[in-house]
Amino acid sequence: MKGLGELERSIMNILWAQSSPLTAREVGRLIAERDLAPTTVMTVLDRLTRKGFLNRIRDGRAWRYEPAESRDTYIAELMLEALEMTGDRSAALTRFAQAVAADEAEILRKALTELEDE
Repeated sequence: MKGLGELERSIMNILWAQSSPLTAREVGRLIAERDLAPTTVMTVLDRLTRKGFLNRIRDGRAWRYEPAESRDTYIAELMLEALEMTGDRSAALTRFAQAVAADEAEILRKALTELEDE
C-alpha cells in the first residue's frame, strides 16, 4: 500500500469522517483549506479509486465515493510496511514498544493476549 499525497490525505480524512458516501461536489465543499476546481477534486477521487483506496457507487449521473478500508486499517498497513523496511524486526518492535505511552502499551498487551486465547 503506497502512501498518500497531501491532497489525497485531506480527501481521505474527509471521507473517513463521514458515515455515508459523498459526491465529488460534496467533498469539494468540505475541503475548507483549499479553493480547488471541481475537476481537481474529481481527478483525485478517480486516482484514489484506481489505487484501491476508494469505492465508488453510481448515484444518478454522479458517483458517490467511500473509503475501501477504515483509517485504522490504512494506518496498520503503513506500520507493517515500515516494519518490513527494517533489517531487524525485533529491534524495531522493541523500540516501538518502549516509545508508546503506558495506556497504549496496555492496549497492545490486551490485543496480544486476545490473539493468544484464540
